[in-house]
Amino acid sequence: MLSPSKKTLFAIEAVLDIAYNAGGEPVQSSEITARQGIPRRYLEQTLQALVRANILIGVRGPKGGYRLARERRRISVGDIVRVVQSAEGPPPEDDLPRSDIGVRVIQPMWGDLQTALMAELDALSIDTLCQRASETGVPCQARDRLSYDI
Repeated sequence: MLSPSKKTLFAIEAVLDIAYNAGGEPVQSSEITARQGIPRRYLEQTLQALVRANILIGVRGPKGGYRLARERRRISVGDIVRVVQSAEGPPPEDDLPRSDIGVRVIQPMWGDLQTALMAELDALSIDTLCQRASETGVPCQARDRLSYDI
């Protein structure tokens, strides 16, 4: 079965966590690590790559952290996957088929599948994933911080 890399899953989880839990305040990487169990060594590298790609904004200072660089409905899962893939680089030459059937049939078939998958991921926004999280009862830190005192 096809499965995404750990870094890809961590990146999607981190952006979703920020979108879902921010509530207008930056989300610190330590909070993401605590909630999602993402190893810090992966998280910091991934968050910086997402900042460079204008998906996240890094906020400095004691109450700093990360927030979305644009509305969550304008960030697709495909955007995030591309950032991680570009950071990971192309697959090693050893991993590519070299036979006639591999080059003429398998590689094009795989390319078509990847194109279709990326189209699906491009159609899936972080906002949609936030709605799914809410519908399935995932706890939201942003709601816990809301105060209705006047």
